[in-house]
Amino acid sequence: MIFNLGLPKTGTTTLARALRRAGLRVADWKIRARQTDDPGLTEAFVGRILYEDRFASGDPLARLGGFDAITEASALAAGESLWPQTDWALLDAIRTRHPDTRFLLSARDPEKTARSMMRWHDLGTSRLPRNTVPGLPRGFGGTEAELAAWVDGHQRFAAEMFGRGRFLAFDIEDPGTRDEIAAFLRIDLPWWGRANANRTGAA
Repeated sequence: MIFNLGLPKTGTTTLARALRRAGLRVADWKIRARQTDDPGLTEAFVGRILYEDRFASGDPLARLGGFDAITEASALAAGESLWPQTDWALLDAIRTRHPDTRFLLSARDPEKTARSMMRWHDLGTSRLPRNTVPGLPRGFGGTEAELAAWVDGHQRFAAEMFGRGRFLAFDIEDPGTRDEIAAFLRIDLPWWGRANANRTGAA
């Protein structure tokens, strides 16, 4: 399993596309009908599945074993506020039960990430400040400065908790990123680009 700890707007969709182009089965945010024969997983948020299985059996990946990678675990929609990539107990359960898991952290300059969040639909202007999010309680996250501090804290948390070994943090804007990820995962990445980008000047 490949598990990305990245926050929204840090290249999670780009990573998903790259891994799919490499032939891997990827769960990104939500399980689509074409990805599973299990009706219990269809249209379910990846984050909810991780938590349901963590508390049902102790193994967050119990029903996601058919996938090779999880590129975005969080969900902030339809009344859900799920952030497995910030939950040490859940991540440690994955690491303990699946010791071959390789953890990635898709990262980006915190200020650029914050600006992107503010422009992405209502993520920064409404959804984040109106919900309780780990490290960003309700009422916070409505400014670029608050979002940048949150992003920076998460990126430092991940690096501190995982260190080296089966963990790679990468900057999505670094020109050497594709080769770095390919070497770490020991796979070929035939595509690397920019997916799910904000439109220029989007409100």
